[in-house]
Amino acid sequence: MNFKRIAIALATLVAMPAMAHHSFAMFDMKKTVVLNGTVKEFQWTAPHCWVQLMVPGPDGKEVEWSIEWRSPNQLTRTGIRRNTFKPGDKVEITINPLRTGSPGGSLSKAVLPDGKVLGFNGGSQQPLE
Repeated sequence: MNFKRIAIALATLVAMPAMAHHSFAMFDMKKTVVLNGTVKEFQWTAPHCWVQLMVPGPDGKEVEWSIEWRSPNQLTRTGIRRNTFKPGDKVEITINPLRTGSPGGSLSKAVLPDGKVLGFNGGSQQPLE
């Protein structure tokens, strides 16, 4: 685990008591950003899963985005598994970005290499088709 990830984890732990669990306050829910990148890692963990996505920045250097998703339990009920995203997969992910402008957000839709679309309609448990 590198220093940056440890710092992000610590900052998240410190901030968690200040907001209710499942709060979307940290995300700009009125804004969406479409990211095209390469999956670095899919973290199948409770309480939420994470996609680490490497995205080319404006200067051409890759930027690592930390994208939060739903819980493994919620995802499993819709047919999504721990191997849905594989390291090296080229994907398109639509997020509600972090309000801070840091490279991260809440996943709302993903298009896998085979063209399959994943996501949730209006917060429901139904996958997008």
